[in-house]
Amino acid sequence: MKRLLLAVAFVAYSTVAMAQSWPTKPIRMIVPLAPGATADIVARIFADELGKSLGQTVVVDNKTGAGGTIATAEAARAPADGYTLALVSQGTMVFNIGLYKTPGYDSLKDLAMVAVTGGVSNVLIVSPDNPAKTVADVLAQARAKPGELTYSSGGVGTSHHMSGVLLELRTGVKLQHVPYRATPAAIMAVANGEVAIGFFNTPTVIGQIKGGKLRAIAVTSEKRSDLLPDVPTMIESGVKDYVVNTWMGFAVPAGVPEPVISRLNAEINRIGQLPQVREKMLAQGIEILPPGSPAAAQKLVRDDLALWLPIIKASGASAE
Repeated sequence: MKRLLLAVAFVAYSTVAMAQSWPTKPIRMIVPLAPGATADIVARIFADELGKSLGQTVVVDNKTGAGGTIATAEAARAPADGYTLALVSQGTMVFNIGLYKTPGYDSLKDLAMVAVTGGVSNVLIVSPDNPAKTVADVLAQARAKPGELTYSSGGVGTSHHMSGVLLELRTGVKLQHVPYRATPAAIMAVANGEVAIGFFNTPTVIGQIKGGKLRAIAVTSEKRSDLLPDVPTMIESGVKDYVVNTWMGFAVPAGVPEPVISRLNAEINRIGQLPQVREKMLAQGIEILPPGSPAAAQKLVRDDLALWLPIIKASGASAE
């Protein structure tokens, strides 16, 4: 018993000592998308500011492929020493768990959330030639020809796809999903009338909306978007309990000492409130979320899994 108590005391002392001296070397930030993507730009904004405040370089490491499962699984397997940080999102922490039979990680067991930083809403769009001007109009079109009204996406399991699935479940309409290999092609398909509607990240289509090449019907966030303040939400448009607001944040491998997670959380929350960071994020179409604790971020993942896994299962969607 004495040896056990000494061992426990030693581990506790070592953990505290490591947390107090951390960081003593560069930190690796794993990002699941290619350089230049919105998530990559966000990662680099925070990496730069974190490096300044922690006194160590934060190196962005882009790991693409398999919907972000490759990058996230690598982060989950990394040593729990506080020197690996992962950019995560609703897609990698929630959607992928339902879409992949073997994503390579368990969002709740293998990773520990540090903070949620921002959210991106989708917007329901149609071609200017489409007579629909409201969500009610779109639903009327869908009900007139069940299973024939098409909607495009940038791929199975994307928030674009899940937005359509949620509309079916919340309203009882039947739609036809048309996945494209890339988001730009899927957006173009709406603009030229190849498909009837689409749900896409607001920043990716706002230029075409303002240029008159697309018509915005409703945003999928709980509140109106600052980017499209005159466009109603899906809830305002009569679809109850309809919210798709793709969040992003940061996580570390499970087992990282709590003092390190707390320090990262405090720094990331502080950085998110800097005027220059908020301005850069908004330029990417990302709205900064209020500061929150690691526990609150972990609860968000847990609640989202409870909400979305049944929806994904009901949709029959699979990424494999």
